[in-house]
Amino acid sequence: MRVLNQHEKELCLYCISSLPKTNFHLIEGNPVEKMFWGRINIEKATAFYYFTKHGKIQNLLHHIKYKDMKEVAYTVGRLFGQDLKQDGIFRDVDYIIPVPLHPKKLKIRGYNQSEYFGSGLADALHVPILVNNLVRTVHSATQTNKSRFQRWTNVSDIFSLTEPELLKNKHILVVDDVITTGATIEASYVAMENLEVRFSVATIAFA
Repeated sequence: MRVLNQHEKELCLYCISSLPKTNFHLIEGNPVEKMFWGRINIEKATAFYYFTKHGKIQNLLHHIKYKDMKEVAYTVGRLFGQDLKQDGIFRDVDYIIPVPLHPKKLKIRGYNQSEYFGSGLADALHVPILVNNLVRTVHSATQTNKSRFQRWTNVSDIFSLTEPELLKNKHILVVDDVITTGATIEASYVAMENLEVRFSVATIAFA
C-alpha cells in the first residue's frame, strides 16, 4: 500500500504506471473487436487494461464495485479518454452510454460504476454522456460461472430505450467495466440496432 502524494488523487502515479494497458485502440482487429465479428456490427471496440484472475485489475475493479471507490472509475475513464483523444480515437462519437444496472441492483450498490467510468471518458473526450436512455428492464441473474450461450440467453432481452429517436443515425460509444463474453454489450446493441446507429465499445478491462 502506497501513500498518495499531495498532487495525486484516487490513484498514485506508481500504481498507474504499473497497470497492464492493452493499447487495443491502436490495433485494427484487436481481440475485443474480434469477439463481435459475426455477431453484431461494431465500428470500434477497445479496453483499457488486461484483466487476469487475482491480478491488479481484478483488485481494482473489486474496489470500484464493492468498496465505494466510484471516483477511481471516473479517474480511470479520464486517463483512458486522454489516451484516446491523443490518438484521435472516437473523435466523431455523438454520445457515450454506460451499460445500466437494474434499479434493484443500483439501489443496493448506490451507484453504477460504468456511469462513473463513462463520465471520465466523456470529460476527457468532450462528448455528452446519456445515463437515462438505455435502461435495464430485467434483473438478470449473475453471469459468474455461466457459459457463453448461457450468458447470452441471460441478457438477450434486458434493455430498452426511453428516447430511441435521439440515437438515430448517431455514433454511440457504449461503455462498461469489464468485458468477458460480450453478451451484455451485444444485448445493448440489440436494443438500438434498428436505429441505424454506428456502435462502438470501450471498457475498463478485457478478460
